[in-house]
Amino acid sequence: VVEPIKPQKPRKRRQDPLEPPPPASEFPAWAYDRRDYFSYELIKKSSKSRARVGVIHTPHGDINTPGFVSVATNGALKAVNHREADAANCELMFCNTYHLLLQPGPEVVAKMGGLHKFANRSRPIITDSGGFQVFSLAHGSVTDELNMKSRAAGNKHGWVNTVVKVSEEGAKFRSYRDGKLINLTPEVSVSAQKAFGADIIVPLDELPPYHITQERLLHSVYLSHRWEARSLNEHLKDIKQQAMYCVVHGGVDHNLRAISVDYLSSLPFDGMAVGGALGKDRDELIKLLEFVMPRLPESKPNHLLGIADLESIERAVPWGVDTFDSCYPTRVARHGSVMTRQGTIRIKSGKFATDHRPLDEECGCSTCKQHTRAYLNHLVKAHEPVAASLLTIHNLHFMNDRMARIRQDILDGKI
Repeated sequence: VVEPIKPQKPRKRRQDPLEPPPPASEFPAWAYDRRDYFSYELIKKSSKSRARVGVIHTPHGDINTPGFVSVATNGALKAVNHREADAANCELMFCNTYHLLLQPGPEVVAKMGGLHKFANRSRPIITDSGGFQVFSLAHGSVTDELNMKSRAAGNKHGWVNTVVKVSEEGAKFRSYRDGKLINLTPEVSVSAQKAFGADIIVPLDELPPYHITQERLLHSVYLSHRWEARSLNEHLKDIKQQAMYCVVHGGVDHNLRAISVDYLSSLPFDGMAVGGALGKDRDELIKLLEFVMPRLPESKPNHLLGIADLESIERAVPWGVDTFDSCYPTRVARHGSVMTRQGTIRIKSGKFATDHRPLDEECGCSTCKQHTRAYLNHLVKAHEPVAASLLTIHNLHFMNDRMARIRQDILDGKI
């Protein structure tokens, strides 16, 4: 008996890791037109450096630059509400697509009218793509990766690598909430960000680790470019008065960074973000910015992803960085660290137990107006939840006040 020949499934075309992304000519001409709902206005460019003062105009208000962007991962700043954030002058808030995709989900947020109405936030919002989480789930935090630690092997914290596969299609991972398999593609990421309704959205990209071979880094840059082009195409189908920033990649390799800037700046993105592995330390970061920043188009706003400690800001501003995001000020506040003009202090220290002064005598935040160091020292030691709120309010106010002073220094010709 001759058994029938079973039909063979067609083989999938093997992806060429160096396949070039679509050229600028493949995007519609109208996509390059000026947006009437989003723009960057240059106020002053320094004659001493590349520092500049400007304003980003969005549907939900203006963003003064250089500016600090507070991180509200789940649509909420840790320990403070939006009215308190407004009082601290938090103009732009950064929300995380990965976490909001898993809980409560884009469908729920869309039914509630988008993130602004859902969270009762009246000022601008930026959402990321979820790409950073693909990296962090696979490699741990940036610090862990630089220290050659990995979640893949597990460690004393019991981390589990939930990333299943990163391919041309996108990233597959299991939800940390219920183990559900999620397929995060450029199109899925953009669709979620459309549902969230942020003023600024970001295309899906791959964030490779710092320790990586040159060949793998090259492949990653090309993959990110193809993903970003797909994200842009999806965005242009229904813009919804949202701006999209691209993400420049290439690690600390100057040649790859130049390739990334040249390609992405040729596409109709509304702004430029500098991402990827940004160096093993602050000196390497600044050296990278010295190379990248002069190559970015001056007509568009730019953003440095995930970096906003004071020393990095003060060294990056002269190279023309417009906005910086970091959870550092709010995170350290919850652990009792307070940012002042005299440096960071640990309010839990016994020397503050009878200190009648405010946290910072030059600060105008509600915490400094109403409470002494002694009282805040007591609250932290007593593990009172309100301590986190009071210290976070101060640190946010401090950061935004510092950025206002930096803008004034540029206007005064000091930077």
